[in-house]
Amino acid sequence: MKREAVFTWGAIMVLGGLSAWLGWWLGQRALWPEEKPAPPGMVITEVGQVAPPLTLPDLRSGGPVAVTGPGRTRLINYWASWCGPCRKEMPVLDAFSRQQGGNGIKVMGIALESRDEALAFIEDVPVAFQLLVENPGPGDSSVQLGNRRGILPYTVLLDAEGRLLKTHYGAFPDAESVREWARD
Repeated sequence: MKREAVFTWGAIMVLGGLSAWLGWWLGQRALWPEEKPAPPGMVITEVGQVAPPLTLPDLRSGGPVAVTGPGRTRLINYWASWCGPCRKEMPVLDAFSRQQGGNGIKVMGIALESRDEALAFIEDVPVAFQLLVENPGPGDSSVQLGNRRGILPYTVLLDAEGRLLKTHYGAFPDAESVREWARD
């Protein structure tokens, strides 16, 4: 083959690969649902604002647990057993939580489904971090904390004062990606 032909085919391959990746990336963004307005009377916490007081029942014991407010930095992950990416992400979050120990970022998971469905899921995919449960709906706490698209999994990071630092749509592929996101 002539040198020009090799160069041409190489350029075509590179451009084809870049085009395919860009198409996939734009397709993923285009598939996300539109942001919905907040239900009447609900205030959505924006990044930089202190989250409102929120208490939910512990999945296992049923006792009330403060989700927001002062305390350790918290990574709060919204999930459901029917959500495929959530199922894959739970062990990732568990690994990240174990790396944090008692003084690092506290990981909390909030199941947006019935208690029975969430308990059945945890039997199959056990995790050590704290799990809470909430009925899903247009005014659930994920919406209050910025999930205007209704996407699961949805993750937020709150600082020690309860201020919303950042949000993340979709699953984290590994504990390192969670660590990098939480650190930035």
